[in-house]
Amino acid sequence: MAGLKDLPNVWQSIKEMDLRPIRAEALQEVHLAIVGRSESPKQEVAWQMRRDPHRPNEQTLTPILLIDYDGDDSALQPALDVDLLILLIASELEELTPEQKLAQKWVDSGRKILILLDSGGQSEKTTLLLNHQAWLGMGKSRLLVGDLQDQTFYLRQFVPAVLEAIPHKQLALARQFPLFRDHVSRQLISEGCLTNATYAFSTGLAEIVPGLNIPLNVADVVVLTKNQAFLAYRLGLALGLSTHWQDYVTEFGGVLGSGFFWRQVARQLIGLIPAWGIIPKVAIAYAGTYVVGRVILQWYLTGKKLTPQQMRQIYGEAFQRGKAWAKNKLDKVPKPRFFKRKPSLRELPLPSSLPKPIKACPSCGKSNNEEARFCQYCGVPLDAPLNENQS
Repeated sequence: MAGLKDLPNVWQSIKEMDLRPIRAEALQEVHLAIVGRSESPKQEVAWQMRRDPHRPNEQTLTPILLIDYDGDDSALQPALDVDLLILLIASELEELTPEQKLAQKWVDSGRKILILLDSGGQSEKTTLLLNHQAWLGMGKSRLLVGDLQDQTFYLRQFVPAVLEAIPHKQLALARQFPLFRDHVSRQLISEGCLTNATYAFSTGLAEIVPGLNIPLNVADVVVLTKNQAFLAYRLGLALGLSTHWQDYVTEFGGVLGSGFFWRQVARQLIGLIPAWGIIPKVAIAYAGTYVVGRVILQWYLTGKKLTPQQMRQIYGEAFQRGKAWAKNKLDKVPKPRFFKRKPSLRELPLPSSLPKPIKACPSCGKSNNEEARFCQYCGVPLDAPLNENQS
């Protein structure tokens, strides 16, 4: 998870009120090019990207530029204007010098490039190719090796590498290429949970600052609910659903239930005591957002709604994660003066010696020092006994 250093990005997300930039981000075009020898499985890679593993019968027709490379760079000019170049190397190739020179040329020119080595079941040969000095010099992050017939390879290695290469196109990638939808959706849910948790954490701290010690929990419910609605819209766009937010009111309204669960969460949030409720407040914000995202994603992947019992179970697990996150962040916050405990009062030190005894005058009764032989008030000897006239 991100930390307090990410507060500017979080607050930017909190302040956004217009859905149009999100829609524009999802609808921007993504230009990809797969370059390789004529015998390389370029069509297989393109097909895997257009297909959702969770919905194998559905696939998009998003265009991908496929270019045969025979060593002539002049045929590659159209590929240079794309967002990401994927250099595909088949397992049958013995001589890779042209591909190495081409990849190095692209790297030197600042192109976004991903080198994809098809193992084809020949692990020893592929390992040898990977360890070649020419590939290592381009950076290991650009190198991927795996069986292009194996779907697990795409989900575990290919998808994260592509998303890391073009992070500004993640929402559009998920919408146009279903292979990325699961990964991007989970990332959106994680970011949404962080946004709401960070907001709840910051307002929780504000409630205990002198001059700001007013309950902000009612306002929190409004902000957190807005962020959850925006998360639902982002998820819908990433999953290839409608671009009109009005459609989500009815479509996700039934998926998320009657609203009883969310009213219960809101009551918990409002009922917290300012200052002392920071940790549970953050946990509630985190867990409520997580459940919203998880319910929508689960409905998309399986076509089934979560039961109230399943929602409560997911909420409880997310609550514990949010609670741990809040504790960790709270430990890193410098404690202000009003957080410090007052030192306990110490007992006064005993005198180093007892006071000297005093001597009373037998005549006037006034006190004198122990060493005095005569009363300093009446002059009578202090050691002399009283006579009858004095008594």
